[in-house]
Amino acid sequence: MNGTSFTLFLLAALVIAAVPGPGIFYVAARTLSGGKRAGIASTFGTALGGLVHVIAGALGVSAIILASAELFTVLKFAGALYLVWLGLKTFREARDLLPQQAIAAGTERVFREGVLVEALNPKTAAFFLAFIPQFLDPAGGYPALQFIALGLISVALNTLADVVVVMLAATARAGLTRNPNLLQRLRQGSGLFIASLGISLALARRPAS
Repeated sequence: MNGTSFTLFLLAALVIAAVPGPGIFYVAARTLSGGKRAGIASTFGTALGGLVHVIAGALGVSAIILASAELFTVLKFAGALYLVWLGLKTFREARDLLPQQAIAAGTERVFREGVLVEALNPKTAAFFLAFIPQFLDPAGGYPALQFIALGLISVALNTLADVVVVMLAATARAGLTRNPNLLQRLRQGSGLFIASLGISLALARRPAS
């Protein structure tokens, strides 16, 4: 890529990362429910899940899935059901405050859940396949490597935006710890919000070819 194209890509990727979307709302809900550690773990989990789509897109796997109505539907509903299950689970666990010895295990679990949430989201695959190819240089050779490089930058910017959101949400949550009842309601609301993200994913349509 020449300097102008790369600058345009960075500006576009930065704007997209800063605009609130499902990923930002998900890590915010996770932070409000489980605290800063859970939010950070969730952020890096979704980042790894995003890398799955970057590599799959470079290899052409995502294009095959999006071209098949059946495969797209299977992936979409798998991701939607998983989000709904996580949301309801978070809602049920709202009454239980994690003991200190369970924090590490909980963080590992949230990380794994973040990976699955993002990896099972076909809308992420559609985004990468629609956005990144616009900035590939046909004369530069190695389009797959170009795709991966730009995808890594996009994931890094998205992760940076998510970390900022986690810090803001953690600050807001810290002020609520003095009121256990309000904190419980907040955790329940976060669970319902995560479940609603799953419902919105279930209603997503396959991108027109």
